[in-house]
Amino acid sequence: MPPKGTTRKKAANDGSTTHTPTLSEQLSYLHSPRPFKNPNYTKNTNRRTKNLKTVLGQEREKERVERERRRQERDSQAMEIDEVKKELVEVNEEISTYLSIEAPPSVLPQRHYCDITGLEAPYTDPRTGLRYHDKSVYELIKNLSPSAAKDYLAARGVNPVVR
Repeated sequence: MPPKGTTRKKAANDGSTTHTPTLSEQLSYLHSPRPFKNPNYTKNTNRRTKNLKTVLGQEREKERVERERRRQERDSQAMEIDEVKKELVEVNEEISTYLSIEAPPSVLPQRHYCDITGLEAPYTDPRTGLRYHDKSVYELIKNLSPSAAKDYLAARGVNPVVR
């Protein structure tokens, strides 16, 4: 084995040798054509972004205008329809569907979640009023200071009353 620092240096590249592509360069798709992209695509710079509240308000307004237009069409075409039939049609328009955002309140009881873990909480601590998921969380709640219990209740939005 030759001593360190005595290795021969390679000759300088004079440009006469061609570059041999590495395996990663051979397998690269970087310079291959991409037929799934439209070469004539340009981004619309004048498009303004809207927040969710604006979009929902615009959709609600479009639905209201469309309902009003249909109602006017119906009134102009069917003057001889009985009043009872008109009421039934109007009631059908007000029924909530999967496509409408408005829905009546649920008939199921409201779910309670653990104030510590966020899991479903079937139990409530009588001393602090904190909801908890299981025995291990209850052990932690028993050791909480009253100020920490008040903070958890305040985070849930409950008026904190700790005895």
